[in-house]
Amino acid sequence: MNECYYDKRMDFFYNRSNTDTADEWTGTKLVIVLCVGTFFCLFIFFSNSLVIAAVIKNRKFHFPFYYLLANLAAADFFAGIAYVFLMFNTGPVSKTLTVNRWFLRQGLLDTSLTASLTNLLVIAVERHMSIMRMRTHSNLTKKRVTLLILFIWAIAIFMGAVPTLGWNCLCDISACSSLAPIYSRSYLIFWTVSNLVAFFIMVVVYLRIYMYVKRKTNVLSPHTSGSISRRRTPMKLMKTVMTVLGAFVVCWTPGLVVLLLDGLNCTQCGVQHVKRWFLLLALLNSVMNPIIYSYKDEDMYRTMKKMICCCFQDKNPDRRPSRIPSTILSRSDTGSQYKEDSISPGTVCNKNSS
Repeated sequence: MNECYYDKRMDFFYNRSNTDTADEWTGTKLVIVLCVGTFFCLFIFFSNSLVIAAVIKNRKFHFPFYYLLANLAAADFFAGIAYVFLMFNTGPVSKTLTVNRWFLRQGLLDTSLTASLTNLLVIAVERHMSIMRMRTHSNLTKKRVTLLILFIWAIAIFMGAVPTLGWNCLCDISACSSLAPIYSRSYLIFWTVSNLVAFFIMVVVYLRIYMYVKRKTNVLSPHTSGSISRRRTPMKLMKTVMTVLGAFVVCWTPGLVVLLLDGLNCTQCGVQHVKRWFLLLALLNSVMNPIIYSYKDEDMYRTMKKMICCCFQDKNPDRRPSRIPSTILSRSDTGSQYKEDSISPGTVCNKNSS
């Protein structure tokens, strides 16, 4: 019967895997990684909170697609928490961690990735349901969307906890990987292959939907001149989702490939030298998503901009907004007349988004 090592600290496993965590995370490299990581995490917290608040505030976003988009922002926010926890428990500190604390560190990262990936899969289903009927939004009720969101997080938490539940190498030390010293190589292979396959499936599905919408739009455009804008709306949402998916695949694929090579026990691949940079690339994905939302969706951009302006105005309560007279042209049946109205910059903040 194999001996189990639940009571060992991580230095025991790092030494067996020949992973030098002290020399690789010192000096200038450590400062750069921590500074960049801290900046990214602060931006992740702020920007993704802004996206969630925008969906809640603006009634135009009270549809299944935007609820799922807000949940994706919540997954990115959770990823920021996971990276903060990682920064305080990495480098030389890694060897001093207990097995349970190391499982928590990696479980948070795995949960954030799974939440984002599963959310994108659900968005793909929602887009398929709506776009194949040439509708802007699907007929999913709020109750069903809420259940889907709960399902996403249940799957994410379960996948993050799988190694803790038993699929590890604590009782089979010869099966331990190099990058994750208490993860079984078989688990790394399963986890990375399943994620890469999910990437491929989503890319194929979104390309198929994109081609379908483009073909339908070209066919209907000559005959639906009065509703071209309405017909183009599903295509705009599809472009937003495809951009998010593309960024997700680009940022996460290198890290997953490195983990796969480690799972295959590739000793000549030099996976130790690139792990920290691919981790920062994965972190960059959570930074990019809010930028993509605001760049691709004009309503989202205006709502986020309005909330930021209101925050700055609230910080200066003593400063009274100047009343700017503006001349507005109004038309009536008897003719045209001009009337002056006083518009205050503060009214933008006080007005509810419609």
